[in-house]
Amino acid sequence: MTGSPSAQERWERAYAALRDREGRSDPEVRLARPYLTKGPLAAQWQIRARTFDRFVAAVLAPLERERGRPLGILDVGAGDGWLAARMAGRGHRAVALDVRLDAVDGLAAGALFTRPSVRRFGRVAASFEALPVPGASFDLAVFNASIHYAADLRRVLSEVRRAVRKGGWIAVLDSPFYGSAEAGEAMVRQKERRTRETLPDLADGLLALRSIEYLTRERLAAAAEPSDLAFRRIRVLYPLSYELRGLQAFLHRDRPPSRFDVWVASVT
Repeated sequence: MTGSPSAQERWERAYAALRDREGRSDPEVRLARPYLTKGPLAAQWQIRARTFDRFVAAVLAPLERERGRPLGILDVGAGDGWLAARMAGRGHRAVALDVRLDAVDGLAAGALFTRPSVRRFGRVAASFEALPVPGASFDLAVFNASIHYAADLRRVLSEVRRAVRKGGWIAVLDSPFYGSAEAGEAMVRQKERRTRETLPDLADGLLALRSIEYLTRERLAAAAEPSDLAFRRIRVLYPLSYELRGLQAFLHRDRPPSRFDVWVASVT
């Protein structure tokens, strides 16, 4: 006799169902990322492509020149590993790590990238709060739209700090940053309300786990300090309509929107 599914299992099932409903399991969509130009997800990926390009130009390319060899790159909270696939395509030793195993856009879906035209990368099923990797084994760790799913941010940063060798980098991409905790908490309340209103069949599962949901400069700094990490922002220039969201929110007396810049810390 089997027991009731855990909160983690309920969340994973609901999340996979949501992603499938959104059309994220489409192989054509997944192979195009982050440069998706058509379909209902294209507007979102227009933003994420800007982030990715800024990350490559400001973080990855300088590290490539400095090392002069293939890099060890850990894609933390990787989903199906599209970013790891991009890194492998540049000749690096990439590992995609995620707790989700589903074939929608979890690690099992990473089989899409094993075709001959795509360079291979490793896939590891694990929580990023307990990384099953040796210490100082990577040159770069990337949280690609994932760190806001952490339940214990301090522990996550401690783990990834352990995994990156001296002189390496930790990068945070596409996680929502707010100017204040008040704005972030308003987003969390709004998100929960909308989830229950628009996804009543999935809401209990999607809300089963509690994560940090958002970051502020202060929250990230406080969690990083025990690991001797100091994050700085690398500003991304997004499309004008995106950059004007803050002004529009002010004029309409809405909560301030988040930003999705690149944040980096060096391991010393």
